[in-house]
Amino acid sequence: MGFIGAMARNLDTIIGPGVMLLYPLYSSIRAIESPSTFDDQQWLTYWVLYSFVTLFELSTYRILYWFPIWPYLKLLFCAWLVLPMFNGAAYIYGNYVRQYFKNIASYGGNYNYPEEYKEVLHMMTFDARKAVESYINRYGPEAFERVIRVAEKEAKKH
Repeated sequence: MGFIGAMARNLDTIIGPGVMLLYPLYSSIRAIESPSTFDDQQWLTYWVLYSFVTLFELSTYRILYWFPIWPYLKLLFCAWLVLPMFNGAAYIYGNYVRQYFKNIASYGGNYNYPEEYKEVLHMMTFDARKAVESYINRYGPEAFERVIRVAEKEAKKH
């Protein structure tokens, strides 16, 4: 049981760097070089979640020290995040992180938008929403309504 026992006790140390760092690093580089944005989102999501796990681990290391199963749980969790068959990073981001940041962003604006604008703003990406809010704050809601009318006229032409 010597060699196999030592391997089992140190499974997180042997496999962990490959699962949590090397494979995601390689896949991130491939995603940057590919024309698709879907894989970029997958790996950016992974790194965001991995950062959260690392911050949690760093801030609670004195408590986690007393749980010898923690490294194995972290390895399993990160494998679930990384492996394409589970797509765990996309699941957590879409169901929890994105919802949290949407709620924060909805409180961030300092203009009270009409209800129909709020629906459209919630469908936009965070960066697009910030750009629209910045435009409205700078030029006023009337200027934004003029932009929308022009865009609607252009859309009807095509």
